Amino acid sequence: MSRQVVRSSKFRHVFGQPAKADQCYEDVRVSQTTWDSGFCSVNPKFMALICEASGGGAFLVLPLTKTGRVDKNVPTVCGHTAPVLDIAWCPHNDNVIASGSEDCMVMVWEIPDGGLTLPLREPVVTLEGHTKRVGIVAWHPTAQNVLLSAGCDNVILVWDVGTGSAVLTLGPDIHPDTIYSVEWNRDGALLCTSCRDKRVRVIDPRKGTVIAEKERPHEGTRPVRAVFVSDGKILTTGFSRMSERQVALWDMQKLEEPLSLQELDTSSGVLLPFFDPDTNIVYLCGKGDSSIRYFEITAEAPFLHYLSMFSSKESQRGMGYMPKRGLEVNKCEIARFYKLHERKCEPIAMTVPRKSDLFQEDLYPPTAGPDPALTAEEWLGGKDAGPLLVSLKDGYVPPKSRELRINRGLDSGRKRGTTESTAAPSTEAMSRLEEELRQLRATVQEQQKRLDELEEKITGK
Repeated sequence: MSRQVVRSSKFRHVFGQPAKADQCYEDVRVSQTTWDSGFCSVNPKFMALICEASGGGAFLVLPLTKTGRVDKNVPTVCGHTAPVLDIAWCPHNDNVIASGSEDCMVMVWEIPDGGLTLPLREPVVTLEGHTKRVGIVAWHPTAQNVLLSAGCDNVILVWDVGTGSAVLTLGPDIHPDTIYSVEWNRDGALLCTSCRDKRVRVIDPRKGTVIAEKERPHEGTRPVRAVFVSDGKILTTGFSRMSERQVALWDMQKLEEPLSLQELDTSSGVLLPFFDPDTNIVYLCGKGDSSIRYFEITAEAPFLHYLSMFSSKESQRGMGYMPKRGLEVNKCEIARFYKLHERKCEPIAMTVPRKSDLFQEDLYPPTAGPDPALTAEEWLGGKDAGPLLVSLKDGYVPPKSRELRINRGLDSGRKRGTTESTAAPSTEAMSRLEEELRQLRATVQEQQKRLDELEEKITGK
């Protein structure tokens, strides 16, 4: 009688632990918009979620520690004139967030430390270029101030937020139909996109060329999602011809056949993949599901190994994913999700059971830190670099708040941001103001002198 050998993996017993009631965010009105984005974005400082708003679009930003019942009059970020569809925190500045909306605008906002005390209506930069609603925003992983947006005009724009200008355009000749997903690879040299024309493409954005393409990675008609994973592989989620949900792994160099293809269930929600490059685990969260599946990706066949599934009673309307530097390493937490219910946001910690309280080096290799590896100019000039790594051994210490630097001279005609109106003027600006004041005083003195002369003449008569 043969015995089945169980594959050895340190992640085989990962389990999900929902937060206690007092650690959740209660009474938040999550957006009812029918759009397949996560509706939530988190970083080590803030949790942001797209909320219901009358007469425009808004999203809520709360400090991570501000848990419990949320006041119904809490200030929101409410500068859009139509519903917000996607939000994303900047990986290099925990106070900066981008949003895309049905009003065809992309806006970049700066959130003060401690959160909002008044509604925020004026963005730091407004990026205008799309002609239809903007459903995807994604920051470059290693280059500073580089932001990607994709709209229902089938156009992908890459922006230099520092100048407020679109520096690269991937037009409808590349994507002839609606773009479902866009993901950067780890060093930001390539993009992976999925489109309504049932094709997954790997694109070099600086050359504007498609370097690899797969037609119909999944036979079904429902939306496909695609993300880069380790070692030049791509993971896709989609539907079979019989409407069964599938997950597949592909080698970017040989896209003819998948390395692995697994059928999951017959639910109708689109599976949102979240990949952790430090552990090689991919988490699949379906909109409308009440579960999170997770798989480990290895270099040997069968490449994609099912680990387990976290299940709960209530379905999820969206999902946020915490960067690795925001996790509690002393509790062996390897991922944390922020699950959106209809009126609640619930953190879910994914934990490896370990008896020791010591730092587990095998679970926490050096991870992407908050410092950019490149400037926007260097990346546009053709340079590539992986993320600058930091160790989590002594816990992550966040850097001091950074100001988002905007070249206002090249930003004429756009809305002036809150940082300019609230920050102290520079030395150069002070000199200009003093010169203007001196000239104004001289003009007033001349006018007063002229007024005195006229009064003397009238009195003399």
